[in-house]
Amino acid sequence: MAASAVMYFHLKLYFILLLFVSWSCNATESVLEEPTVSSPQLTNNIGHKIDGRVEVLSASDKSWMPHIKILVDGGEYTGFLKTDGTFTVGALPSGSYVVEIHHPAYLFEPARVDISSKGKIRGRKVNNLQPGSLKTIAYPLEFRERGKANYFQMREQWRMTDFLFNPMVLTMVLPLLIIMVLPKMMNAADPDTQREVQTQMNALNAKQSLPDMSEFFTSLFSDGKKPIKSKSSSKKR
Repeated sequence: MAASAVMYFHLKLYFILLLFVSWSCNATESVLEEPTVSSPQLTNNIGHKIDGRVEVLSASDKSWMPHIKILVDGGEYTGFLKTDGTFTVGALPSGSYVVEIHHPAYLFEPARVDISSKGKIRGRKVNNLQPGSLKTIAYPLEFRERGKANYFQMREQWRMTDFLFNPMVLTMVLPLLIIMVLPKMMNAADPDTQREVQTQMNALNAKQSLPDMSEFFTSLFSDGKKPIKSKSSSKKR
């Protein structure tokens, strides 16, 4: 009897502890669930949002839309397109943000959005060379494709012009052309041109026949007297 009473007491104590543990677990879950239920409402009421639209005019269907991703400040905030091509990125504090549209097949120009502390929003172009320049754009933002992304470079093909404009070929061919073509051009020229060229050649030859500077200074310091010939030279004559 004593053993059965002890066993009954232990079973009773075990059930009491089990009920207490289950009650404490339920209380903890209820406490943890309260903030998670209210957190979406709090998030929607805090911060500002950026609205815009993305269009791909060169595409005939909407197959490009699932691959679009909107990145704000390099991915710190992200967004996705809706079925009508619009997007909204919310829960943003006031500041300046760069909005980029990423797609594997199309390229888009980024845009900068300035949000003041009072909630005023202004869109402007991104200018990395002059960050202070203010060239405003329409808001809500509108993005259109700039072109298709090209991940490969075309292999260069051989062309005849590459051979003709080769420096080695030019240094060999141009002198030959000048030697062969220039005399024919001179012969085909009119008589007036030939006389002019001949006059220039004669003037050049006349300049070459001028007296030497040494002879000029010798005559200058000798008071215009001719140099005396040596006796040996007079005897020979």
